[in-house]
Amino acid sequence: MKQILEAVLNQASEQEFEALTLPETYRAITVHKSDEAMFEGLSTRDKDPRRSLHLDDVPLPELAPGEALIAVMASSINYNTVWTSIFEPVSTFGFLERYDKSREDGKRHDLPYHVIGSDAAGVVLRTGPGVQAWKPGDRVVAHCLSVELESPLGHNDTMLDPEQRIWGFETNFGGLAELAIVKSNQLMPKPAHLTWEEAASPGLVNSTAYRQLVSRNGAGMKQGDVVLIWGASGGLGSYATQYAVNGGAIPVCVVSSPEKADLCRAMGAELVIDRSAEGYKFWKDEHTQDPKEWQRLGKRIRELTGGDDADIVFEHPGRETFGASVYVTRKGGTIATCASTSGYMHEYDNRYLWMSLKRIIGSHFANYREAHESNRLIAKGMVHPTVSKVFPLEQAGQAAYEVHCNAHQGKVGVLALAPSEGLGVTDPELRARHLPAINRFRLGSNPIPADPNAVRADTSE
Repeated sequence: MKQILEAVLNQASEQEFEALTLPETYRAITVHKSDEAMFEGLSTRDKDPRRSLHLDDVPLPELAPGEALIAVMASSINYNTVWTSIFEPVSTFGFLERYDKSREDGKRHDLPYHVIGSDAAGVVLRTGPGVQAWKPGDRVVAHCLSVELESPLGHNDTMLDPEQRIWGFETNFGGLAELAIVKSNQLMPKPAHLTWEEAASPGLVNSTAYRQLVSRNGAGMKQGDVVLIWGASGGLGSYATQYAVNGGAIPVCVVSSPEKADLCRAMGAELVIDRSAEGYKFWKDEHTQDPKEWQRLGKRIRELTGGDDADIVFEHPGRETFGASVYVTRKGGTIATCASTSGYMHEYDNRYLWMSLKRIIGSHFANYREAHESNRLIAKGMVHPTVSKVFPLEQAGQAAYEVHCNAHQGKVGVLALAPSEGLGVTDPELRARHLPAINRFRLGSNPIPADPNAVRADTSE
């Protein structure tokens, strides 16, 4: 791994990368099949990812046609990492078993351990047969849609492919590792002005927010739309907030602390609801919602907007908030939903949906085109990564635990091969132009200077 790291830091040539000897094993964050029952009888909140996530040395698998092996410099934590680590709503080993049965090259994935992680920024080391667009030495980020595209059903929208899978969640050899295997059509150019940990953080959540809020496959947001954004400072909501601000919409950001409200304002949002300070309790008990609280929220939204209801609700908490979301949406408006981090069994009063001609749109991740478009906005400095903390690979369990407990803002990064934060910038001029915004969004982290040489000097001491 030392030679690979040196080649990356020295920006080696294609030929030099091709000449590197690949290791037989690499370090990776895994869950073990033997641990599937370890949390039985515990509530979701009491399941601790620090107990189930392991740092293991695992063998390097062979590349299949159309795949690339990348050296992972940095990754990040998504909520699917939490789900995998606590074996909810199901164990991900079931996905690996089905992949095994579906195709010959899927058999590699069905192992007694699962290398997880659905984000990565790094460098291409090898490509399999049939890969033309990428070569060793290319600096890349990975988006996590794995598709086969052997069915006509996926060719209008690859998210509809019958064999669509989320890489690192429904496949093995994910991004929380020193090396990772991806399909070539998961790769996109790394934004040159970002560090490795910054570049690794947007992938899943940025493209998910883009599809859910902006794309014609989602809510199709337009200028002037009032957009209610739950968890607006979090990994997913922070990108929805930026798209609303940059797209001429009017975001109403719902957060749970003054610090998270400050992050939304740093992103340019003016209308913020601190749900903890204002004491919203949408459920009287486990089985009974409180419509008066829906009404109170709707009144608060109108106070902030000058009388307007929400045209779009960006929904991802799920069970806890869904009844309120349906209620506060304007007549003819849209509730775009994904994730359901507080529970999948939603309850709402259907009268407020059907009689007011509202729509519920399900949205799941993004296709390659949407991922490319959202990554392009990152690369041009129009949307910025929101990194609050960065952990070494050895502490990925703690990183996942903090996301599980909602003790984070924005995204939580994880360094893999990168020895320290701040490395990887190849366009310092572009970085200098956007540095105030980049550092403003790095709440809880040390600001990173524009000059990568200064970074290198600092980290070598």
